[in-house]
Amino acid sequence: MAINKVMMAALKALSYPDIDVKKNYRLVRTFYNASHVHILKPLYRTWDYRVSTDEHIIPVRIYASNQNITERYLRVKRPVLLFFHGGGWVTGGLDSYNQVCVNLAIATGHTVVSVDYRLAPEHPFPDGLEDCYQVAKALFHNPGLVEAEANQITLIGDSAGGNLAAALSLMAHDRGEFSFQRQILFYPVLWNDHHPESSPYPSVKENGTDYLLTSKRICGYMELYQKDVSDRENPYFAPLLAKDLSGQPRTLVITAAYDPLRDEGEAYALRLKEAGVSVELHRMEDALHGFLSLPPNFSHVKKSYELINRFCGEV
Repeated sequence: MAINKVMMAALKALSYPDIDVKKNYRLVRTFYNASHVHILKPLYRTWDYRVSTDEHIIPVRIYASNQNITERYLRVKRPVLLFFHGGGWVTGGLDSYNQVCVNLAIATGHTVVSVDYRLAPEHPFPDGLEDCYQVAKALFHNPGLVEAEANQITLIGDSAGGNLAAALSLMAHDRGEFSFQRQILFYPVLWNDHHPESSPYPSVKENGTDYLLTSKRICGYMELYQKDVSDRENPYFAPLLAKDLSGQPRTLVITAAYDPLRDEGEAYALRLKEAGVSVELHRMEDALHGFLSLPPNFSHVKKSYELINRFCGEV
């Protein structure tokens, strides 16, 4: 079945030329940020916050409706989406994901906390992951920051952000400092090899050349993200390498039919289920990688909001 032409045209508007990511990552960042410009809606407010570590500051941006802000002053506890943006660990940031986060806040009624983790190659693995971990730890141990209890916080990320959410959940389980009850992974990166001739997942070959996100681009991002080749054998780099997935939080995995990452996301959902974790898996038919950045009236985006609301509303 051919992909919907409207979907292809819309996602092309959010894309950028297929240039060599590894050699031109600064240019890729420029294209990416320029294609994700968004003006905040007046009924919604943001405020910037900083999480301090011993070595540096991690910026975060909090999104809430005016009603949520009023409730905050009254100390009414609201559910939270702790969001990790995509962009191949190399691009993206608070400003380029304003639209996604505002739309999530509107559609779900949650407070959204977006993490401006450090980017590769200046800060390779595991620097960005450690930033996400520190913000999650801060929210868990200081619920007054966003007026939410730990059981009201859901980890969520798209693409590389989905990788970070999954890796953070593994890291939290291993370190034993905190845990969250839910995670949502949109078309996540979970494996360490995206060469069509060697990847074990057919979607890399089937969808790796004609659908905006190419296998070549994924490989370039991963080379920039790794500090050295040994990182590729680390489950925090590629969560599908984890030997034991028991103890992971309830998980919602959403994949896109025409995405080279489709099969690894679905394989991860199966692995979680086999480990006894409660999992929901949904493949968005006729969808491309990155569809969450489209306007909320697109069918795949609307369906995603419905899935999030149902998933987060279940006990």
